[in-house]
Amino acid sequence: MQGGSSCLSPAQCRAARALIAWSKQDLSAASEVTKATIAGFEAERLFPDERTLRHIKRTLQDAGVLFISENGGGAGVRLAKPASASIDTDETETVQYEEYLKNDAPPGAGG
Repeated sequence: MQGGSSCLSPAQCRAARALIAWSKQDLSAASEVTKATIAGFEAERLFPDERTLRHIKRTLQDAGVLFISENGGGAGVRLAKPASASIDTDETETVQYEEYLKNDAPPGAGG
């Protein structure tokens, strides 16, 4: 059982770490929660207080994890879309590639 914690489940913690390719040590270093506490929580042997769980969750969110609440399909996690998902371009700049500068059309073709 989850020991009354509604903020973060052990499965969500494991899945969140997997999404961002973090080890327990990585999460421990980022959250300043001991690796033993994280391991015990994820193994469902230890249930930290709500404050600690909120801190772990916030650390994972800051790393790009979105937590999905229980909505009939079960609670889960997913990656947030990067804030700069678009390519950085200057739309006022025209780029011409050499292969498009040649006129391959026959004379009189209007090309």
